[in-house]
Amino acid sequence: MAEPTSPQLACTHLDHYRHHKAPKPNTKGCEECLKMGDEWFHLRLCLECGHVGCCDSSKNRHATKHYHTTKHPVMQSFQPGEDWRWCFMDEVLAE
Repeated sequence: MAEPTSPQLACTHLDHYRHHKAPKPNTKGCEECLKMGDEWFHLRLCLECGHVGCCDSSKNRHATKHYHTTKHPVMQSFQPGEDWRWCFMDEVLAE
């Protein structure tokens, strides 16, 4: 990931999703890994459509693959106790 910058200055996508309720997650685990019978490390939630994908520390990297396929720009951590969002388009982290 790139060095975090101020989301207010660098990214309109994060601002857009800050004012909208997160969608209901489609699954409780990585959608693709569940279908494949595979495992994941951490999960990410797409704030556009509710897709749940595994993080880049997981071998399949389904959250990033979801972005490349759909161009949905913002995901957030789907891990208990974590409250951060990442914009793929602008490479900006918001905590």
